[in-house]
Amino acid sequence: MSHYEERLERDLGAIQSRIKGMSDMVRRGLADAVHALQKGDHQLAARTILADHPINRTMREIDAACHAFIAVHLPSGKHLRLLSSVIRVNISLERIGDYAVTIARACEQLAEPPSGHMAHELECFSSEVQTMLGQAITAFNDLNAELARGTMVLETEMEFDLDGIYAELMNNPEQNTATALLNIFTVFTNLKRVADQAKNLCEEAVFVQTGQTKIPKVYNILFVDRDNGCASQMAEAVARKAFPGSGNYASAGAAPAAGVDRAAVAFLADLGLDISTATPRPTDFTEHELAELHLVISLQGPVSDYFAQLPFHTSGIEWDVGAPGLASGQPPEGEELKTIYRELGSQISELMHLLRGEDAP
Repeated sequence: MSHYEERLERDLGAIQSRIKGMSDMVRRGLADAVHALQKGDHQLAARTILADHPINRTMREIDAACHAFIAVHLPSGKHLRLLSSVIRVNISLERIGDYAVTIARACEQLAEPPSGHMAHELECFSSEVQTMLGQAITAFNDLNAELARGTMVLETEMEFDLDGIYAELMNNPEQNTATALLNIFTVFTNLKRVADQAKNLCEEAVFVQTGQTKIPKVYNILFVDRDNGCASQMAEAVARKAFPGSGNYASAGAAPAAGVDRAAVAFLADLGLDISTATPRPTDFTEHELAELHLVISLQGPVSDYFAQLPFHTSGIEWDVGAPGLASGQPPEGEELKTIYRELGSQISELMHLLRGEDAP
């Protein structure tokens, strides 16, 4: 190994060592914040808040070291990928430190620690988050792409768990003041943010080791109307045809028709879209199925007509497709089918470009 290569590896090792040290500080800060909350230890919460200052200083030192490394060594290939990832991971770790501070501040605002069922939920959720963070840090420090990929899948289930926790918080008699409710809500939200940042660390580990960048998000979208016999079926078919790589599409109706409208089937067949084998389905989605949806789009009336309450991470919007016959309950035909098709095409295109950009597949 040449003198230059030895210096490069030494400087790189020093940066990696600093990241490992910062990771340890961040993990300790999160653990202390959660412990302070669980025990009602305001002194530990205060010490956790103060301990964030060294984390912030370390973040700035690592940032400066990375830029100095790039200026001196002009890295390429895997070395460049590692440096760019370290810069992003450095930011993610600093943010996790901030989330720990927010949890500690919430602890200071509570007169007593969470109790009963909420205490149990906090114990389970915080344990899952800390486990995920630990695995993510190990995956990045060891550049273990396999461990990183296995760790990333934990985040999806946590999101579903959090939806249930939010619903319980709104109806939990144990939290009898607005202050307590707000602070507990803040704690769970920041724990979820830690999980999100842990996933970012995993993505960076995969990038450094393999060169694979983050896979663009694929959105789960549900179209709903009264009977799932015409407009919502058309929307599903149009979206699947126009943007097959950007979303998973489905449709449903509050009172499903016996079959798909024949005029709609014939109209779409002329355009190369086959919905002849489609079957209207009801909106009887389970809580878990709803939580997996990113977006519910109503083509007839408000979304609340179909789902009284959407999960926290599922959004609902309403589209006017310019078809008076839909509002009256009459099956559209002829020019009205053309109007629905044009409106759906325009609004679906606008939506997917918003979600995935102008080059949405």
